[in-house]
Amino acid sequence: MANDTRNIEKQESSLPENVEHTRPGKLFSPPTDIYETDDAMLVVADMPDVRPESVEITLEKDVLTIHGHVEAEMPEGYSLAYAEYEVGDYQRAFSLSGEIDRDHIQARMEQGVLTLTLPKVKPTQRRIEVKTG
Repeated sequence: MANDTRNIEKQESSLPENVEHTRPGKLFSPPTDIYETDDAMLVVADMPDVRPESVEITLEKDVLTIHGHVEAEMPEGYSLAYAEYEVGDYQRAFSLSGEIDRDHIQARMEQGVLTLTLPKVKPTQRRIEVKTG
C-alpha cells in the first residue's frame, strides 16, 4: 500500500442495526490489502496514529476482528483552527475459511501499518490400507 499513489479517504465504519458505539468519536474501517501465497494469507491494514500497544486482535469462532485505538494529540500551546484529517479508532472484521491455521496467526505493527500473517493449514496425507474380506 505504501507505493500506491491513490488518494484514499478514511471510510467510516458502519455498525449493524441496533448496535451502539461504546466509546465517543468516530470509528473507521482501515484500508486493507490481502495477499496470498501457497503457505499463508497476508493482511495489511493502514491504521495511522495507532500504537502497537493500542491494537487488539480477537478471534471468535471464525471471525478475526482488529481494533486500533487512537489517542488524539494536539501540539502544546495550539488550538485547532481547521481540520481535514478526522481522528477516530479503526475496526475491521474478517471471516476466516477453514484453511487458516488459527493457532499460528501472527501480528506485527510498524509505522501505522498492521500486518497479519495467517498461515494455511498444512494438508495431511496418509495412505489408507485396504484390507481384504
